[in-house]
Amino acid sequence: MAWPLIWLGGAALGALALAEEKSRRDRLNLDRRLGRLSPEDKKSGAALTPSVLLRTDSKTAPAPGSIVCCHVYGVIEHTGIWLGDDMIAELHGSGLVRAVSPRRFLAGRTGDSIFVAATASHEAMAQEQTAKRAMDNLFTYRDYDLLENNCHRFVWYCMTGEEQEIRSFDGFNEKLSLHFGKTVFWDQLAA
Repeated sequence: MAWPLIWLGGAALGALALAEEKSRRDRLNLDRRLGRLSPEDKKSGAALTPSVLLRTDSKTAPAPGSIVCCHVYGVIEHTGIWLGDDMIAELHGSGLVRAVSPRRFLAGRTGDSIFVAATASHEAMAQEQTAKRAMDNLFTYRDYDLLENNCHRFVWYCMTGEEQEIRSFDGFNEKLSLHFGKTVFWDQLAA
């Protein structure tokens, strides 16, 4: 008989956490619109991370070399590079670096949205050199490993030319923020 009470308690705690996160995101979006980010938001790599449950109306148009991501089973994020002409360079789990459409980028993954790394003023974080390096690597193979040689490492390589192990999306956001010298906001892709 205790299981229903335990389940209800867990559901209530989950709802409370979701409400708190929504409140934080709403405050952050207001501060972003007004151009007044708090010091704590400026310290972290990503102030606004992709969310399946808590969507915002913030959208950013990608430029060639923009960093994009989507959810994989609601637990991890998959990153790639916007090439332009509705094409994204990605490191596939097979190790193949390939160019895919946004629809294909989402295929087989649980998310239904693509997010773009953006500044507080909704500008895509993009570098032409990133797109060029990604295109130069199309149809090559990398020894794929979920932790040590993953999509984040491939994207970082295309951005910097450096091979660095990046084990998590949080770690990737920290590096991205330092690289651009700005807080990262993951906005939905503007169609």
